[in-house]
Amino acid sequence: MLNRSHVLNLVRAALAEDVGSGDATTLAVIPPDLQTTAAMVTRKDCICAGLPLAEILFEELDPGLAFEALVADGDACRAGQTLAVIRGAARAILTGERTALNFVQRLSGIATLTRRYVDALGSTCRTRILDTRKTTPGWRLLEKYAVRMGGGQNHRFGLYDRIMIKDNHRELARFAGPDAIRRAVDACRRAYPTLEVEVEADSLEDVQAAAEAGAEYILLDNMSDDTMAEAIRINAGRARLEASGGITLERLPRLARLNLDFISVGALTHSAPAIDIGLDIEIPDSP
Repeated sequence: MLNRSHVLNLVRAALAEDVGSGDATTLAVIPPDLQTTAAMVTRKDCICAGLPLAEILFEELDPGLAFEALVADGDACRAGQTLAVIRGAARAILTGERTALNFVQRLSGIATLTRRYVDALGSTCRTRILDTRKTTPGWRLLEKYAVRMGGGQNHRFGLYDRIMIKDNHRELARFAGPDAIRRAVDACRRAYPTLEVEVEADSLEDVQAAAEAGAEYILLDNMSDDTMAEAIRINAGRARLEASGGITLERLPRLARLNLDFISVGALTHSAPAIDIGLDIEIPDSP
């Protein structure tokens, strides 16, 4: 899922932002021939994500560095566990430290929060946790990758790979006349016949109209548990149903009983706290 050329572009942009014309402190303080070993250690329990980015970043700074991952992305790690070891030129390791940690802390935070949502549904539940497009600009591929590492699934990647008729589309379509949902679905079928269609439903009337129009997916937006149960009855298996809006960890065990197809959670990417991960330098013995 991680395209190397895309990741390399992101890594280079991040290094250019941080390093600029040079790491002044490191160049002034650290001898050019000094070798060292550094351990990337998590201070908190987490689901690890982002190690391939750290490896590419250190390789970009110095191809002579040796990066050894001790866990894999998607692994559950305990506080104090070493995720990776980097060996080689001390200057390159210190220069890349913060940027590498930024990648791994952020992505591990998303993976860890996603796993909490997945676990809250229970192992026997068929409902799948989805992400949304509420991602950091430029980081969407990375953040959706981290959701996958946490056990979630990806919704559409952008505006190009699925039709999604949202509330504002519906409202503007109503200016052209009645039966806005059916007309919007039909227009999308004509314009993009290979794309699946999802309709955001704010009411049970919207659910009925979307199901009758033949949408493949219906998003049940900010509905109560009872309203969603009625939406399931109205849909009668015609479309796959996705719940969104007002989704909390505490609510998930109740939603699991509804047997929905999907639950999408914007918080996975827009509100996940970064995991505290450090880079511990091995201090050589004094001569």
